[in-house]
Parts: sequence; structure tokens; C-alpha cells
Amino acid sequence: MSKKNNFIFLGLISAIVGGGAVLGNYLYKISSDPNHKFTGEHDANKTITDGKLWVRNNKEKQDLYIESLDKLKLHASYIKAEGDSHKYAVLVHGIHDTNEYMGIYGQHYLEQGINLLMPDLRGHGRSEGSYAGYGYDDRMDVMEWIYWIIKRDSEAKIFIHGVSMGAAAVLMTTGEHLPSNVVAAIADSSYTTALDEFTYVYKKSGKAFLPTKFMNWLLRLEIKLRSGFDIVESAPIKAVARSKTPTLFMHGDEDTFIPPVMCSRLFEAAKCQREYCITLGANHIMGVVVDPVNYWKKVDAFLAEKIK
Repeated sequence: MSKKNNFIFLGLISAIVGGGAVLGNYLYKISSDPNHKFTGEHDANKTITDGKLWVRNNKEKQDLYIESLDKLKLHASYIKAEGDSHKYAVLVHGIHDTNEYMGIYGQHYLEQGINLLMPDLRGHGRSEGSYAGYGYDDRMDVMEWIYWIIKRDSEAKIFIHGVSMGAAAVLMTTGEHLPSNVVAAIADSSYTTALDEFTYVYKKSGKAFLPTKFMNWLLRLEIKLRSGFDIVESAPIKAVARSKTPTLFMHGDEDTFIPPVMCSRLFEAAKCQREYCITLGANHIMGVVVDPVNYWKKVDAFLAEKIK
């Protein structure tokens, strides 16, 4: 090969490697940087904003901190119910948010005499960490919070309720060996696997100019190198097949971010006691806003015998 051809060949390789690095960095930023915000991002409904402010300004709120298995300082907001309640809700938010998002759910549960523990997922809010765990690392963090409760109240009856990526974290948690104190789980708008969700968003974006398999491979590599886990392992659909925790699967039928069919597939794959609820006319995690009466009717009926 001539020097000219060598130069052209090396130039092409450099361009491919450099372009791949730039693209990989971009994919990682929008998918795994917990502080990344999309242009114009805001609360979808005033009720959600009011719930956030309720948590933020609650005079009874306590700030709790624990250490994760990999030595991160994790934060949660805790609001104790009146009286001597042994009922606990662990409320898990989604990506690019904080525990305050779960205020709309916390208000309802607190009125029923249920203690609230609302973690900031790793990398979010006041918790340490630099990446979104997509339920994989988060499952272990949620378990640490569950054990925090049990150490202080051996009679605790605990259920975990998550939305979006938080719902995936909840389902991933149920795939682990949980103490008998955990009596139920509610997963509102979870994906089947993180890669399924990435594929869906990529194809729907209108910018799918490169093969999906290549994009998934590149994203998987970036997350492995920079976050330290294999995104393939973020697979709630595999976790529910191992779960023994009674689970309510919820979704909006007009969800344009995580398709409702994923909820159906999760429900079908689950081997635990399970129930299914689709909210008509609801986009992503908007069931509680679009039809709060039926949303809470379903949730309360599901929990009634489990936390009495």
C-alpha cells in the first residue's frame, strides 16, 4: 500500500473512531446523565407540581441518608404517618427527576395512615452517583431502604410503588429475594427491558439513520465503560418471572414514550400474583392525573388485603 493510500486509510479509521466517540458520548448524555434536561421540559400537570411542593415544604419531612453497597451516599425524604403505623410506602421516581415527583402519590398514602419513604435514586436529587441505573443498580439501593425500615420496625408491612424508570426499578427489586415484610409492588409504566425502550425511542425519533443494532451496541459499550454495568441486565421482564411479590401493573393506553404493549408483556411474563390496569386517555405516567378516581380505586383495592 502506498503512503498516500496509508494516509487515506488511517484518516478513515480516525474519522470512524472519532465519530463513534462523539456519537457514543451524545447517546450516553441523553440516556444516562441524570442531570440532562430536554429543551422545554416541565411538569406535565399542575397537580404534579403541587405534589412536589408538598414534599419540599412539608414540615414533618425528615432527610435520611444511607450508604449503598458500592459506598455511595443515598438520600431519601421520610414523612411519618400519624399514630403508630406499621404500614410503609417506598415511592420510586423516574429518570431526570427527584423524590419530590412522588408527592402526588405520597399525599394519598399519608391520608391512609401509611408512612412514606421517598428515595432519590442514585445520581438524582441529593443522592450521590453520576449515572442513571435503569433499575439494575437501583434495585439494590431500594433493597437497602427496605432493610432500613425493617431494622427500625420489625412489624413493618411494606409496598413499593414506582413510575417509569422507577417502576422498572421496582420490578427489578421484586426479582430479588425479598423479606416477607414486602407485601406488594405497583409498577406504573415500566419498560420490558432498557434496550427495548432505547430501540423504541430511537426508531420513533425519526433520526434512525444508523442500524439499530449498531446504536444499541454503542450505547451498551458506553454505559459499560462509564457506568460500570451491562444495560442488557436491566430487564424487568426477566425479574418478574422470578418474582413472588404480588404486583399491580399499570399503564396509560396513550403512552407515547413507553408503549402500553410493554405492560402487557410484563404482565404475561410475571409468575407472581398479579393484576393489570390500563388508564384510558393517559399518556406517560399520567393515569393518576387523567383519571384519579379509578386509578386510586384500583390501587386501594389491590393493597387492601395486603397492608391491613
